[in-house]
Amino acid sequence: MSDGRAERIAEFVEPLRVEPGSRVDLERDFDPRYKGGLRKSEGVELLRTGVSLLAEYQDRLAAQDTYGVVLCLQALDAGGKDGTIRHVMSGVNPQGVRVSSFKVPSTEELDHDYLWRYAQRLPARGEIAIFNRSHYEEVLVVRVHPEVLLRQHLPEQEPGRGVGHGIWDRRYREINRWERYLTDNGFKVVKVFLNLSKEEQRTRFLKRIDLPEKNWKFSAADVRERRRWDDYQKAFSEMLSATSTRWAPWYVVPADRKWFARICAAAVLAHTLMDIDPQYPEVSPEVRKDLLVTKRGLEREAPAGAPSDPYAARHPASDGTGGHGGRKRRKRKRRRKHG
Repeated sequence: MSDGRAERIAEFVEPLRVEPGSRVDLERDFDPRYKGGLRKSEGVELLRTGVSLLAEYQDRLAAQDTYGVVLCLQALDAGGKDGTIRHVMSGVNPQGVRVSSFKVPSTEELDHDYLWRYAQRLPARGEIAIFNRSHYEEVLVVRVHPEVLLRQHLPEQEPGRGVGHGIWDRRYREINRWERYLTDNGFKVVKVFLNLSKEEQRTRFLKRIDLPEKNWKFSAADVRERRRWDDYQKAFSEMLSATSTRWAPWYVVPADRKWFARICAAAVLAHTLMDIDPQYPEVSPEVRKDLLVTKRGLEREAPAGAPSDPYAARHPASDGTGGHGGRKRRKRKRRRKHG
């Protein structure tokens, strides 16, 4: 892009990216309080810019109708997934975005393979699908609570070895291959882990108890799950190590400061869309000729004293059809970009 936005966003998200093939120790490698030298007052404008970019590129994504995007959000309880979705997607067209929250699987879902319910919620081309929790629950919650495997009706891979033998490495491989399949077919997989500290989680739980309007958010089960903190940190670290790939890398977003986490999530999604760089389709010369005929007919219907084409009157640089004038402007931009 000629204005350098793509390069600046790429530099911003690079420290958050998990290098494919690297061995991650979550506590050692990623600080939940990192804020990139920004102040909160600066963050408001940055988030606004990010949301504006998302709206622009989502419109182009829908118009091109070639790519789809899957945004996977993972976090521990109180990590800020709902707030991130609400703020980051505030400026986009809701018709082009679908949010799916994955809870405890139903009986029907357990009667299928473990990726089945996630495949049902994939986007169409031109759409963005947001997974509030995702297929990675199958190597996180299920790993911390292996008794869940008993409800998945899995066959033994080797007689006498039990259903859990080698299952995590196998699922990592299957997930990587599935995401590669999606990517090869035009569906980009964007993976964001909201990295919350144990103390910040405690603080947020207490806030949910202290404020009556937040009591509905509190769950004693979340506090019980907190007792497995170390188990989850290990599961997250191994998941990040095994499934951050060149075609679908993980981004670890510092989540102790909600305002910064939202900026990061917006930047990661914007980076993906800008990398796709979807374009508005150009119609054929025959269709454009028909448009000009229709345009002249509409211009003749203008009331007395009114401009024949109000839009063209307000935007004299346009040719009124989105045609040659638009192409000329794009050519000028390309010339500036390449010197």
